[in-house]
Amino acid sequence: MNTTSNNLDPEKQPALVRIDMYEEWRKREGVPLVGGVYIKEMKAVELGPWPRKGDGVKGALCYLDGDDEADEHIVELSPGSSTAPLRHMYTEALYVVSGHGSTSVWRDEHAKQTFEWGPGSYFVLPTNAWHQFFNASLSQPARWFSVTDLPQLLRQWASEDFVFNNPYNFKDRYAGEPDYFNAEAKLYRGRVWETNFIPDIKKLPLYEWKSRGGGGTNAFMVMGAGMMESHVSRFESGHYKKAHRHGPGAHLYITQGEGYVLTQRGNEPRIRCDWQEGSLYLSGAGEGLWLHQHFNVGATPATYLVMNQGLSRKYAANRWQARESTVLRTGEVSGKEGGRQVEYEDEDPEIHRIFEAELKKRGIICKMKNMVPWCTGEAGAETVKAYFLDEHGALA
Repeated sequence: MNTTSNNLDPEKQPALVRIDMYEEWRKREGVPLVGGVYIKEMKAVELGPWPRKGDGVKGALCYLDGDDEADEHIVELSPGSSTAPLRHMYTEALYVVSGHGSTSVWRDEHAKQTFEWGPGSYFVLPTNAWHQFFNASLSQPARWFSVTDLPQLLRQWASEDFVFNNPYNFKDRYAGEPDYFNAEAKLYRGRVWETNFIPDIKKLPLYEWKSRGGGGTNAFMVMGAGMMESHVSRFESGHYKKAHRHGPGAHLYITQGEGYVLTQRGNEPRIRCDWQEGSLYLSGAGEGLWLHQHFNVGATPATYLVMNQGLSRKYAANRWQARESTVLRTGEVSGKEGGRQVEYEDEDPEIHRIFEAELKKRGIICKMKNMVPWCTGEAGAETVKAYFLDEHGALA
């Protein structure tokens, strides 16, 4: 190491400047960058050419105020076209917003597997497997979005080449099994489905979720060979869910209904996001723990898909979580019992007043008289039956 008297004084030297590998990569991709608290309508997001994804492919990169280790990729495929073959080290959960098509997946060029998808399809790509998307329509574009853990990996390894040009094959996660994308889903205690592909998320069987309130049903999904957890929740008109606290990493996409979310960190002012079918919002809008609560003010049931909640069921994220129950989580246990949920009788009465005022604007009666002590409406469904759709999409 060469030194002189001029560079031995640290106070006369410039400070190190941290490099955010994800932000640098994101800027270089050249696609529209989307931020903010939430996205009101995913179909309306402006897209631009995305060369990495292939010729003629459009897309956008979303990184909302509550995003840290995860981001969102929106992709639109023109009629009759396909994406470029890609592989990557990050985990990617995809939801098809519109259009019909197929995806081929392979580790061996001579042993490709192909499955078809349409609106409402939800699946997780096998880690670092080659894949390619095809639009089956000659007249209509196809659009999907995904939630990924790319930001975390780029910051962890500080190498774009490691993430996108890594030859390692995770054969223990995907070895070309012929039934990988069509095997029968396995149901576990706690309303947990294990699967890799759901043809239509709106037809997923849901079960009573009494602990969260709101006349709700729910099902959790462990997907991508256990690498990602998601869940679907449905709750009735004139109802809202109990508030609960956790970090901002849960991504909620509305598949049905109209309502709003209130989210709050500590004693800071509440943030309100009004949602509808096609909205995407996070459980918080910054670092730390956020208290958030979901409200249905529409005339129909509301349903949302929660994407990318981490390895909290099949694989432990740390030594402490390894000992926790996979049936009942702290997010649905009352704060009075050591959990992170706020019971109706313990919430700020202003929460319910706002909700009843919103319902009144729409001519809808509040149905929470048997749940909230100060409700002025009617008694609703404290419990609900399991919820299924038949082959025609009707309630069964």
